[in-house]
Amino acid sequence: MTPSFKVGPFTIGEAHVPFIIAEMSGNHNQSLERALAIVDAAAACGAHAMKIQTYTADSMTLDLSEGEFSIRDEKSLWNGRTLYDLYREASTPYEWHQPLFQRCRDLGMVGFSTPFDPSAVDFLEELEVPLYKVASFELVDHPLIKRIAKTGKPIIMSTGMATEAEIAEAVQAARSSGNSPIVLLKCTSTYPASPEDTNIRTIREISRRFGTYAGLSDHTMGIGVAVASVALGACVIEKHFTLKRSDGGVDSAFSLEPDELKALVIETKRAHQSLGSIQWGPSEKEKPSLQFRRSLYIASDMKQGDLLNASNLRPIRPGFGLSPKHFESLIGKPVNRDLKKGTPMKWDWVENQKGPN
Repeated sequence: MTPSFKVGPFTIGEAHVPFIIAEMSGNHNQSLERALAIVDAAAACGAHAMKIQTYTADSMTLDLSEGEFSIRDEKSLWNGRTLYDLYREASTPYEWHQPLFQRCRDLGMVGFSTPFDPSAVDFLEELEVPLYKVASFELVDHPLIKRIAKTGKPIIMSTGMATEAEIAEAVQAARSSGNSPIVLLKCTSTYPASPEDTNIRTIREISRRFGTYAGLSDHTMGIGVAVASVALGACVIEKHFTLKRSDGGVDSAFSLEPDELKALVIETKRAHQSLGSIQWGPSEKEKPSLQFRRSLYIASDMKQGDLLNASNLRPIRPGFGLSPKHFESLIGKPVNRDLKKGTPMKWDWVENQKGPN
């Protein structure tokens, strides 16, 4: 694995600012005007990419309402909905893709998508998308992964629900069909997800175990989890994005609003800048502050031969005297000259006393 790779004008890798993806999903609420406004807002917030999803209800499931084709889970945001109706509402019409990707290009963002079947890949290839995403639920769809890998473009894969073996098989499926860079995103496939269930320490292990780039697909509320992931090596961060959660939509409840996305871009950049390298001792910028450390000073006027004690020798600021660590060894020693209050203590002021080498 090379240290980094390029997508459009952006470089992705641990040494670079995290690549922030705003996921539109179904937050367009079946309005192209709103979808374009979401792209505009994401660009204004500083997101590097906008991701949509490419499927139709018929490519995802069957138009049935009985049994497993209907969601019956009181804890689910989509309780009572049929899979078919849910996907029909959330799908992004194919005729919207070109204007959405063009708007991304005009605004300096990367526009790309998650295809859910091979025909969607063919369609996206016609639009010359620069990279692809594989959703957590499709991580076990090896034919789809192989079809994407054959494009030769970078692949981002979410790993929600996946076992270590399933992730390894998905990576192998991609590598067997192409040499694309692969980014694996730690993901918790609950909507919304709780921080307690997110386990982002896995991000560092992803890179080590699978030899891929690593990142986070985050369904928690807020930006705290995403910012923390930077310290663990996340070079890609994906968050669902909407104009306003109160506008509704299939994914609105766990999507960021513009102020939050802007904060995510700013704070992940700060977090990345703070990583630096392993460093001991004062940095060049810290060195001027050394003068404000405590050090030993003469605290009252002294005559030659007077003994140093806790009243006339004190550890105070500033830091031009001997280190306070020498305080105990100096107590009881006579000074060899008159010393004024406020004189920084030195070894030269003590009879028959040599400082450490």
